Amino acid sequence: MSYLRTAILLAGLTALFMLIGYLIGGPNGAVIAFFVAAATNFITYWNADKLVLSTQGAQEVDEHSAPELVHMVAELARRAELPMPRVFVMDNPQPNAFATGRNPQHGAVALTTGLLGMLSSDELAGVISHELAHIKNHDTLLMTVTATIAGAISMLAQFGMFFGGGNRNNNSGMGIVGTLLMVVLAPLAAMLVQMAISRTREYAADNMGARISGNPAGLAAALAKIEAGAHAIENVHAEQNPAAAPLFIINPLSGARMDNLFATHPATENRIAALQQLATQMDRGSFAQAPTSPVAGGPWGRRSPWG
Repeated sequence: MSYLRTAILLAGLTALFMLIGYLIGGPNGAVIAFFVAAATNFITYWNADKLVLSTQGAQEVDEHSAPELVHMVAELARRAELPMPRVFVMDNPQPNAFATGRNPQHGAVALTTGLLGMLSSDELAGVISHELAHIKNHDTLLMTVTATIAGAISMLAQFGMFFGGGNRNNNSGMGIVGTLLMVVLAPLAAMLVQMAISRTREYAADNMGARISGNPAGLAAALAKIEAGAHAIENVHAEQNPAAAPLFIINPLSGARMDNLFATHPATENRIAALQQLATQMDRGSFAQAPTSPVAGGPWGRRSPWG
């Protein structure tokens, strides 16, 4: 089903790409845009994860450079019955994380240094489990492809704003109207991201992630901390590449410009409430309990978890 959703999404984004090409260069522009979109779709399917990781400044770590972190991911991946994903760390003070990869065999989990320094071991396990749930549910293909294509469409639309309307001799005959439409198309690309990345996927990943870690409390506490940190600390990489915002566990954007159009995440308080309800269902009792971490050694504390 995830592949069907992705195919439908790519068809819609290709059509939008062609519309922008038509507004910029008439029928010839639409044809050129079609071939550009086809090439972009092909490249994105195979390389979207690399592109997203690169734009976010993610660096891969292993059992030598980050033994505790890699061990935690490996244990949680085993619980989730998933292949071991690649692990990346982003040198970013904002606490946040995302998963990517076209399928579980090519999954990757990326976490910021801010997240690793802020969360306890139990909370970190909850976040990693949430991202593994996205991989297990095949959400990452849809999320990553959408983020990459939507970003390309936004740039093309902005290009058309400056050059499309000024070409009065193009065959589209839309002139000023085309230019005005370009003003709308960039935020429309963001709205497509909202529509494609269903908010229910975050709830589903929270639910499955809590079951993988066995600790809804840890994930709930992590979400509260990440929400507060994301509001207080700017994520420069995300601000420069806002189409990737839906990938993160919490919206990384400050909302200083038009970033609120990318607010694809459900309200954090509602996610925490759902986890509290799940905890009750799992008979874990009060959230004041101290659950057992899947990794020995307790919380990260102030020590660097990768050095």
